[in-house]
Amino acid sequence: MTTTPSEIKIIYSELAASAVNPSQYPEPLPEIVLLGRSNVGKSSLINTLMGRKSLARTSSQPGKTRLINFYRVQAKQDNQTLCWYFVDLPGYGYAKASKTEREKWLVMIEDYLQDRQEDKQCFQLLDIRHAPSQQDILLRQSLLGAGYTLHPIATKADKISRGARGKQIALLARTLELKPTDITIFSATTKEGREPLLAEIWKFIENFTLSSPPSFRA
Repeated sequence: MTTTPSEIKIIYSELAASAVNPSQYPEPLPEIVLLGRSNVGKSSLINTLMGRKSLARTSSQPGKTRLINFYRVQAKQDNQTLCWYFVDLPGYGYAKASKTEREKWLVMIEDYLQDRQEDKQCFQLLDIRHAPSQQDILLRQSLLGAGYTLHPIATKADKISRGARGKQIALLARTLELKPTDITIFSATTKEGREPLLAEIWKFIENFTLSSPPSFRA
């Protein structure tokens, strides 16, 4: 008889490092990488998944995150404990940032993806209310071409009516050449999508369980 896995419980989470270059990256762990346009809701997604209000700082000012933030997580399901990082990359597409600033962000992101060799799954966040931008499309093509696993997440689902969802998800899927079922619908306000995303993360991370996971403060 097959038993159903219990709920995934977050034991501990913390901001482990904020980096601008590889010398500042923390010790290796499997990584869940969050990419998306400025103000798409990366920080809100981290806070919702971790069950915390302000682990990752949110801001009403797009483009506020200018570092690569590593959030270390320890979680448990049944008798298994796993550790990983959420890696929050600077948001792209913020028009008010100077050209020099945008170029620095791109270099940081490229350095991270090229030099950080830990196992990664990339989540591309997209605002469900809008069609993907050219940058969204190019980013997806580049990551897939480089061999990364890439999962699209449609954020801010509470800001659109349920009747309009089908049309918007179909638009996202068509533009990114996906099936609508490939896209996870998420809301930080209602917590819709939290459990499916945690389950997907768990499935990915457990393939790379470290023999001696680091200890965490209680």
